[in-house]
Amino acid sequence: MTAIVRSIVIILLGVFLSGCVQKEILDDINLIECIGFDHSDEEDKINGTILFSIYQPDQPPKNTTINAKGRMKKTVLQDMQLHSTNPIVTGSMELVLFGKELATKNGVLDLVDPFQRDPGVGSGLNVALVDGEAKDLLEGEYGIKGNATFISDLIKNNIENEDLPKTNLQLFLKGFYSEGQTPFLPQLKQLSKDSIELNGIAFFRNGKIVETILPEQMFFFKLLVDKYSNGLHRVKIDGDEAAIRSIRSVHKFKLESRSPFEITVDIRVNGIINEFSGNRLTPKKIAELEQRFEDEITKECLKLISIFKDKEIDPIGFGHFVKTQDRNFDIDKWNEAQYQELIVKIHPKVKITEAGVIE
Repeated sequence: MTAIVRSIVIILLGVFLSGCVQKEILDDINLIECIGFDHSDEEDKINGTILFSIYQPDQPPKNTTINAKGRMKKTVLQDMQLHSTNPIVTGSMELVLFGKELATKNGVLDLVDPFQRDPGVGSGLNVALVDGEAKDLLEGEYGIKGNATFISDLIKNNIENEDLPKTNLQLFLKGFYSEGQTPFLPQLKQLSKDSIELNGIAFFRNGKIVETILPEQMFFFKLLVDKYSNGLHRVKIDGDEAAIRSIRSVHKFKLESRSPFEITVDIRVNGIINEFSGNRLTPKKIAELEQRFEDEITKECLKLISIFKDKEIDPIGFGHFVKTQDRNFDIDKWNEAQYQELIVKIHPKVKITEAGVIE
């Protein structure tokens, strides 16, 4: 008898509580999949663009955008609501984009920060910079899954299989709020109304862009800040070229001294030569390729570190690492002088495990 009473109580509670929940029918709301922000010529205002999909039977989703101006994220969404026949909801958001002019002149922090406070947005939200206007990029047509999914998949693929380090909303904010580290974002560019490319990485200081690197530099940046589980790099030697695929890499920092600070970065790279343009790939030639690859890693990584020092940014996180090793670490002293005086030595070790096709 007690079990029956308990079951009745549970059922009644479910009925009563369900009446307290605000219901939202998917066909009667606009689920934002992406929002973009651009610079506005009007003082203290920004241009906002939201993207959502309209789903129809037996057809690809229809990309739909709404544009408005406002002073911050919430006011932009309120103004957009005036143009929408259905409530605008953030529960399906995959991506936030910032136009380059906005990120250079206004900065992005005031716009990024509210997303971490929005319960409808996950910390794994993709965030990216647009080399141009976010509005123009969102108004294109990219594939059959919808623009937001296409762009998110583009970022995901470049993280998992190419040269983009892992990045999302949580990691961007971590880089901003951590002492001794600065954030970065992938940079996208619209090539045509149906084509987009990842054309670099943008680096920030105090929420504004201060530097970007090109795709050919991204490989070496990823060696310093992330690990490869799958990758590709081409090495030239004596007029020939080797395509080293299935690259796997790890890096490790070691604090060697404190006055001045000196850090060694051990980088271990394993790969397979999948293609070689020469006539014969001998063990000696493989050893030469390994040495050439190591020399290239050392040169390009040190070049990147020099660029970051000149721009007074630390996306690699050397300051954050030193803080974990030195209990007397002082962030003010680090920013004023110690970072510029930092000595970094790159110790690469490349191992080519096997060779494949010779052209």
